Amino acid sequence: MVNPISVGLLGLGTVGSGVVKIIENHQDQLIHQVGCPVTVKKILVRDIYKERDVKVDSSLLTTNVDEVINDPGIDVIIEVMGGVEETKQHLLRALQQGKHVVTANKDLMALYGSELLAAATENGCDLFYEASVAGGIPILRTLVDGLSSDRITKMMGIVNGTTNFILTKMCKYGSAYEEVLAEAQELGYAEADPSSDVEGLDAARKMAILARLGFSMNIDLEDVQVRGITDITEEDLNYGKRLGYTMKLIGIAHREGEKVEVSVQPTFLPDSHPLASVSDEYNAVYVYGEAVGETMFYGPGAGSLPTATAVVSDLVAVMKNMRLGVNGRSAVAPQYEKKLKAPAEIFSKYFLRIHVKDQVGAFAKITTLFSERGVSFEKILQLPLKENGLAEIVIVTHRASQKDYEDILQQLSDLEIVHNIKSWYRVEGDGK
Repeated sequence: MVNPISVGLLGLGTVGSGVVKIIENHQDQLIHQVGCPVTVKKILVRDIYKERDVKVDSSLLTTNVDEVINDPGIDVIIEVMGGVEETKQHLLRALQQGKHVVTANKDLMALYGSELLAAATENGCDLFYEASVAGGIPILRTLVDGLSSDRITKMMGIVNGTTNFILTKMCKYGSAYEEVLAEAQELGYAEADPSSDVEGLDAARKMAILARLGFSMNIDLEDVQVRGITDITEEDLNYGKRLGYTMKLIGIAHREGEKVEVSVQPTFLPDSHPLASVSDEYNAVYVYGEAVGETMFYGPGAGSLPTATAVVSDLVAVMKNMRLGVNGRSAVAPQYEKKLKAPAEIFSKYFLRIHVKDQVGAFAKITTLFSERGVSFEKILQLPLKENGLAEIVIVTHRASQKDYEDILQQLSDLEIVHNIKSWYRVEGDGK
């Protein structure tokens, strides 16, 4: 019998428990794939005596990370404990000792991915992180392997299950944001402090990782324009429905020529767009390649077993490389220098909802302001309000640059006839 490959596990929470279950229950398949057994030799936990969803021999548990990282019998470290700074140091130490690393930590990879990948290459180790983006959807491996011969021009998708669950409930049932957030927390889809999800930061980290791989460019988290969902109202969603749109928190990474834009923001999509029908906690990513055209990847974005499946798939890739003797050769240095689009180079349609004084000539003044910037209207709704002397105008523009649109918003707020700007959102997936 060939010697087993030994794994050290950092963390035994939701995902860690799923990893242990898959390794135990799929042992026959793992042996068939790589020609040897896989064993979990040591597991780092905070509390050895805590009740868990998976039964583990207590002798495998430790609260001392050194017992995992410094064990010469451990070949691969699987990190599912979360955290950034301390976790980074653990993984750097593991790589320096020649241990391969699999992580599901998108926060870590978004912030320090380049440094960790460089350390892996320097020490002849593999570092894989498929589970850090979109849970059980093999999107990173698709970019690195399946579409490696193509030139990716755009990635657009739903990469946060919590916000998609919230927006699905708000759109379908007219529920208030606070009410749905409480339900998401009760079901375990949202943390007690949901700010990373609802403010768009979690999705931004994932889009930074996708853009870095898809465009072979060192995209950092601070390069991603981020806007969350906390200000979305029932009125916004209702007007979207009237105009044939569904609201989603969309991550966009778009390359034109040598320049890229990366953003996460609430976005109206046509009801006919495939992403508009992605509901609840599910994720989906649209990938556009010059050769392949349009492809879409759909599946559960979180959860114990879906995410653990991605983790163990990375483990299989590491083990295959070990058998072939090619570890540490998978990380490819970025091919292109980072060049970000300026606001004048980013184009989209926009949804705008404003309250104006209901008087003669008000709409003409607004129209003039837009036409001076060369921005025309595609759809318009105008309704009187119960509030004394005010009217509500809802506009969807044709494509305009982000700079022109931001300048228009500033000029609108300065107009005496404009009572207030209620909301504005990007509109995507609607052709030219």
